[in-house]
Amino acid sequence: MADLWNDVILQQYEASLCTLNHCIVQSPEAAWQGKVVNLTFDQAVFHTLFFTDYYLGKTPDDFKQQAYHQQRADFFADYEEMEPRRQVQRYTKESLDDYLQYCRRKAKETLAAESADDLAAPCNFPPKTFSRAELHVYNVRHIQHHAAQLIMRLRMDYQIHTPWFGSGWQS
Repeated sequence: MADLWNDVILQQYEASLCTLNHCIVQSPEAAWQGKVVNLTFDQAVFHTLFFTDYYLGKTPDDFKQQAYHQQRADFFADYEEMEPRRQVQRYTKESLDDYLQYCRRKAKETLAAESADDLAAPCNFPPKTFSRAELHVYNVRHIQHHAAQLIMRLRMDYQIHTPWFGSGWQS
């Protein structure tokens, strides 16, 4: 059953990340600096990928120790996303596309390694008290939540249509 679950949730990660990728690719330069709720478009994309990456880990302590983070210290800077303060760092499309590809690979690797016992265990991300399996659902919902905000900006301000990305898409 864990294999079926891993396949299903991986397809949902992929569909969500395809949606987010579409927003990055289709965003005009004017939108990139525009507001999306209390962040700029680029910051909202970074926030989404940052927490995708974070929750794909086994524990919060592993997050900053990843080789990807160590090799891109300037990109992650002082990890302002982890602080209760206004984000100020800005991001290029290229850097966020690279981060999205990293998150895709990490999702595949993480889900390939998850056993039924892993999925049933507590998620180890306080204060969340649910299982690792539910953390994956939570993570996909988070991606979709912010992708919907980005889609709304693109649609309202630039009349850019976003297609539905489902199982089997690659964007």
